[in-house]
Amino acid sequence: MIIGVPKELKEDEYRVALTPAGVRELTSVGHTVYVEAGAGLGSSMPDDEFVRTGAQIIAAADDVWADADLVCKVKEPVPSEYDRLGARSGQVLFTYLHLAASRECTAALIAGGNVAIAYETVRQPDNSLPLLAPMSEVAGRMAPLMGAHHLMRAGGGRGVLVTGVPGVRAARVVILGAGVSGMAAATIAVGMHSEVFVLDRNLDRLRQVDHHFRGALETIASSQHAIEEVCIDADIVIGAVLVVGARAPKLVSDALVEKMRRGSVLVDIAVDQGGCFESTRPTTHSHPTFEAHGSIFYCVANMPGAVPHTSTHALANATLPYTQNIASHGWKEAVREDPALAEGVNVVAGEVVYEPVAEAHGMPYTPLAKLIA
Repeated sequence: MIIGVPKELKEDEYRVALTPAGVRELTSVGHTVYVEAGAGLGSSMPDDEFVRTGAQIIAAADDVWADADLVCKVKEPVPSEYDRLGARSGQVLFTYLHLAASRECTAALIAGGNVAIAYETVRQPDNSLPLLAPMSEVAGRMAPLMGAHHLMRAGGGRGVLVTGVPGVRAARVVILGAGVSGMAAATIAVGMHSEVFVLDRNLDRLRQVDHHFRGALETIASSQHAIEEVCIDADIVIGAVLVVGARAPKLVSDALVEKMRRGSVLVDIAVDQGGCFESTRPTTHSHPTFEAHGSIFYCVANMPGAVPHTSTHALANATLPYTQNIASHGWKEAVREDPALAEGVNVVAGEVVYEPVAEAHGMPYTPLAKLIA
């Protein structure tokens, strides 16, 4: 199979879908890998490293898309790539998609006739998300760091040192959601000696969090009332909620933000799925924040893209086994053999086969089983 790796075009996105090590694993069993020239430079992986492990460097992105049976990316196609989606009949696109938050991208994939498999909805029987987890860990660990920076006066915030000093209290950090990204955020926030509160609706999960941190933070059963009570006095609020494949719930209203301290910081990790703050809108690493209702909002839609060398390796470690399976057996056989991968299939030949995406946009839904029978 021919596997194509185009350069990412999303603003401030520097990751690449395959590492040279991944190229070697694929080419050593007979697959052909095309890498667009310069695709790995943002992750400190020059073209010659890919060549040494068997890749062919292709100058034009159009040629990568036109010739590849399987296109591996990091982020969803941007509008300038939509006309490439129909370049090859039956082509498989394997990437983060977050389609519930983008009707435009969903429509483009339907029109292109692609088989679109989303990293973020590949789900194991225990409900874990193996391809979302590494980036959730990166984004979660970044969130308190970004919050701490923007809480400083130079970052636009109240002028608070997140760690505090003897005689002056540390910042209050509220984390909404105790999943992978929430736990990662809590790890860094506790490490910075902040006053940390973690909210979640799952009481068993909160027990696990409490046991893990040995009393170094407070856990609170999430409700609208609890969110309002704890956020009003917060210095940093981190939105880390996830509904797999669907839009994130809006947990922090503008009315609540207006009651918070001026210069407080809200970091929305869930922005890819529409965000969990009412004022959330996607931002970029070049222009990461905006002010609303007296607070600073950090809503970068590709947070791990700020640390692309780390993120690329973490992501590729997780995706490579699935890429190998698709390349060696074809997507239909691969999803028949692996129910987790089947959960990742969102669009097939013009039909939406992932129900939360169809519901988000009011589109017809076709069960995947009907198309692979």
